[in-house]
Amino acid sequence: MTRTVNITEAKKRVQELREKTSYYAKKYYDEDNPAVSDFEYDMLMNELKNLEKQFPELVTKDSLTQKVGGTVKEGFAKVTHEVPLQSLQDIFNFEELRAFDERMKKAAAEYHLPLSYVVETKIDGLSVSLEYKKGEFYRGATRGNGLVGEDVTDNLKTIPHIPNKLTEPIDITVRGEVFIGKKEFEKLNEEREILEEPLFANARNAAAGSLRQLDSRITKKRPLDIFCFNVQKSEDIHFTSHYESLQYLKKLGFNVNPVLDPCQTIEEAIDSIQKIGEDREKLTFGIDGAVIKVDNLELREKIGTTFKAPKWAIAYKYPPEKKRTLLKDIVCQVGRTGAITPMAILEPVKVAGSTISKTTLHNEDFIREKDLKIGDTVVIQKAGDVIPEVVEVVKSKRDGTQKEFTMPTACPVCGGPVVREEGEAVWRCIGIECSAKLLRSLVHFVSKECMNIKGLGYAIIEELVNRQLIHNIADIYYLKQEDIASLKKNGTKFAQNLMDAIEASKKNDLSRLINALGIRHVGTKSAKILAKRFENMDRLMQATKEQLAMTEDIGTITAISVYEFFHQEQTIDLMQKLKKAGVNMEHYEERKGDDRFQGMTFVLTGTLEHHTRQEASEIIEQLGGKTSGTVSKKTNFVLAGEEAGSKLTKAEDLGVRIISEQEFEEMIK
Repeated sequence: MTRTVNITEAKKRVQELREKTSYYAKKYYDEDNPAVSDFEYDMLMNELKNLEKQFPELVTKDSLTQKVGGTVKEGFAKVTHEVPLQSLQDIFNFEELRAFDERMKKAAAEYHLPLSYVVETKIDGLSVSLEYKKGEFYRGATRGNGLVGEDVTDNLKTIPHIPNKLTEPIDITVRGEVFIGKKEFEKLNEEREILEEPLFANARNAAAGSLRQLDSRITKKRPLDIFCFNVQKSEDIHFTSHYESLQYLKKLGFNVNPVLDPCQTIEEAIDSIQKIGEDREKLTFGIDGAVIKVDNLELREKIGTTFKAPKWAIAYKYPPEKKRTLLKDIVCQVGRTGAITPMAILEPVKVAGSTISKTTLHNEDFIREKDLKIGDTVVIQKAGDVIPEVVEVVKSKRDGTQKEFTMPTACPVCGGPVVREEGEAVWRCIGIECSAKLLRSLVHFVSKECMNIKGLGYAIIEELVNRQLIHNIADIYYLKQEDIASLKKNGTKFAQNLMDAIEASKKNDLSRLINALGIRHVGTKSAKILAKRFENMDRLMQATKEQLAMTEDIGTITAISVYEFFHQEQTIDLMQKLKKAGVNMEHYEERKGDDRFQGMTFVLTGTLEHHTRQEASEIIEQLGGKTSGTVSKKTNFVLAGEEAGSKLTKAEDLGVRIISEQEFEEMIK
């Protein structure tokens, strides 16, 4: 605190801080979805610690300063840690580190034991314990609240660097940090963006969310890795130093933290911390600080621990560094979803160990809020391993030569039209043949709900694009069998199966093709309505805005979107190529004679066990019913699966009949 406070003020502020930190900790540890930056959370925790130190009578057992933040997720078996998995006390300057050293020196002198340190990188991931019996991997668990964690053994077995069998048949428990590397994280988010899945906020939460999956098959698909950094317990072998124990873990086959620096004095440790800070950009994994540990294990035992943290170790958090530089230009990049993102081109400046020459400006609103102009002097900040950001403009440096920036009126890549939807912050290219979003368009086109081309998954599409065998959607239908076979070793059978699937997709109903084109505001339901109303592609392409808007359940916004899409040169060109390839352009799907759900409206919520929500919707429509995304008094049934949300609550409030999946199965027999 920068000023003296009385007990009344302190009590009020402590309560505010506990509420905030508890909420942020829940988002971070339990939901793997952080609400604030690590630095902001650390500053709040630091303020809380300082107030509790100043007013000890305000300390309570439920304060996060007294315990680890995580809890055990429902669905996992609980594991009680024989040796608690504690957290670390954080410090933010070298004065605090030297004070830590003074405490360690006093302890070393009292017990007549040598004092030295080991400096390690603080891996930004999820802490776990690994138990081995007679050299065989027996059980693995998350840290949880430090005392009790989650049994994630099956998930941990999917991580390649966790050995199933050690080089020696010993009983041992080790602690490690599960993480996702920097490049692997970028690749993971790219794939999720293309598959229209929510992006992970950062690598740490991606790792935590991946490891805490109830289905280990999902975990196996994630690029998880691990570094081990401590021997928790071992009955078979004893060590004198921490550094020695880590060298032994390497011999056993563990992947050990690669940054281990033995230091004789605290000044050597400070040099090591500074070196890590300078080189952190070269690391293939993310870190959120450096850890300083007493090396002598007997001295550690004498020094002891608090309930939450060991007294013999401390974590140094790198403070955010700010630098001034020149905003030379603002250029726009087109992402794989068509989002147009303004990028700042900067006079290169070194910040937090890396040279920054460009950074994202997010969107048009961000530029307006910051009042950014080309030619401005700006302040750049880089806290931890996050993307550098423009913090503010130094307006006193303006001399009248600065220029206003305006978003482009056409796509910088393909020249196609761009739009900004009401309520959205981003501009998007809507050109169907834009090369920037080709991969995303292809993945959507071949998906199960669209053209349903089995075997043509993300990895195969990416390889076809990389080899320049596909340049647009229509090229799928002009692929040669030998091109596909070349993608895999002994790929003849695979190529034939895929060619058959591509050929079969040509016969799909018009509704699937409309859905596959990725028109804004048009999904499976709207595509079926349009196919039924206009019967073939030519009539749909020639429809006026009025005709489209007058179609039942097609609103004005969707009508304008469809009209504009089919009047683009890119779209007209693509449709000609698809026609030439023999793709069906007619609507022929007709509902069977069973109209048991005629006039009924269903709303689906939660996760169903035996059907996807898309499959359930199709069944309802085949039986004459309709599905809606919102609950109202006109809703007849709400089909509720696991983890049903606000729609279930609204249905209860309105008195709408709620049915389970089992009841739904009875209704459709």
